[in-house]
This record gives sequence, C-alpha cells and structure tokens, in this order.
Amino acid sequence: MRRLRALALLLLAPLALGQAKPQLVPDVSQSEIEIRYSFTGAQLLLFGAILYPGGRVPTGDAHIAVVVKGPTERIVVREKQKVAGIWMNVESARFRSAPSFYAVASSRPLSQIVDERTAAIYELGLGSLQLSPGSGQSAEVQQRFEKGLIEQKRRTGLYIENPRGVQIRQGVLYRAQIDIPARVPVGEYTAETFLIRGGRVVSGEVRDIHIGKSGFERFVATAAERWSLAYGLAAVLVSVLLGWGGSAVVRRR
Repeated sequence: MRRLRALALLLLAPLALGQAKPQLVPDVSQSEIEIRYSFTGAQLLLFGAILYPGGRVPTGDAHIAVVVKGPTERIVVREKQKVAGIWMNVESARFRSAPSFYAVASSRPLSQIVDERTAAIYELGLGSLQLSPGSGQSAEVQQRFEKGLIEQKRRTGLYIENPRGVQIRQGVLYRAQIDIPARVPVGEYTAETFLIRGGRVVSGEVRDIHIGKSGFERFVATAAERWSLAYGLAAVLVSVLLGWGGSAVVRRR
C-alpha cells in the first residue's frame, strides 16, 4: 500500500508543480486585420490576466513583455558609399530569415528585467533578434549590416520597441497597445505574452493574428500572384492608355 501511495505521489508531482506556476490568460482586440484601399494603420490591443496559484499575488515585482511578429522573409541589405562623387551600392549582406514586422512592449526596459541570455532565447528586444545571416562575411561586417537593417525597419515603422508600453494593474491585469503601420506586410502573425519574475520567463502564451487584403486590393494581389503574365500585360496596357489619355487632354488645351 505504501508503495502504491508513493508511486501515486510521484505521478502527481509534475501536475502539482505545473499548477504551482502562474498562468497567463491573454487575448487580442483583433484576431483578423483587413487591409482596404483606405487602410491607414491599426491599433492592436493585447490584454489579459495573470492567474496565481491560490489566487494570491506573491510579493516582488512581476513584469510583462508582449511581442508581435510578422512572417519571416529573405532580405538583402545594400550599403551605399560615395565613389568619385556618386553614391553607389558597394557592399551587401543577405539574411535568410528576418521578421517582416516586429514589435515589443514591456512594463519596464528589457535590460532591467531580463539578462542577455534570456533575451536572446525568447528574442526579447531588437538587439536580441535572430536574423539568420546568409553571407560569409566577418562578424564585424555582419553586425554592421544587422544594425543597418534594424534601423531601416525602425524608420519605416516595421520594427518597434516600447520599454514602458505595458500597464499592469493590481499585479494581475495587464494591457498593451501595438501600432500596426499602413505598410504592414500581409500574412500570419503571432502575439506572444511573457510573464517575467526574478529575471526569468516563468510563463508564456501565444495568440495568432491574420493580416490580409480584402476587396479590390485582394483581387489585385491574387491576380498578380496567380496570373502574373496577364497581370503584367494589363498593367502595361493601363499605363499606355493613361499616358495616351493624358497627352490627348494636354493637346486639346
């Protein structure tokens, strides 16, 4: 009997340990974002609650970080330099896999709540992105191109880092807002929420988001993808007709 009781305790131990960890219950304001001709961007709200074992909020700081990622893409970054008074592409670096969109918001600056190793594991922060370089250049040159890529994405609003973008109320409820720019790529996105205590990620949850075109924009994108030759010929024909029409109007005046 004692052996059976001991065996039962061993089997139930992982469940008990799992229940001792806090759980996240996240949600997003929009699981689908449609891009129409009048699309000027969107504001994505991420919110939820932290469920602690026994319903008691432990002492000590708890922090939340949310990360929204877009589909990965291959990117070639070119560096321009002035040669004989002319700006030219001199060097380039290729990245096999880089997020087309990346936004992170946290309740405090990430450097204050996680160490570099944890940030690298969960890709928390622009400085911890895993960009998968595809060029055989030196580490110094590759790092320079990585910084250039990140800076370029930041200027276009596709890479965002907000060190105080998450609000936590009563240690349980949290909310964050991520701005989606008008030039956001379409595809499948993920919204990850991380609970951080003592410099470690103790819980995490993921929600899926779809961003796609609708209406006439969707028809044009589908036509360009499925019937590329016909789409190209139609685009050339429309350009010729518009040019001819414009010149005819000018001649009449």
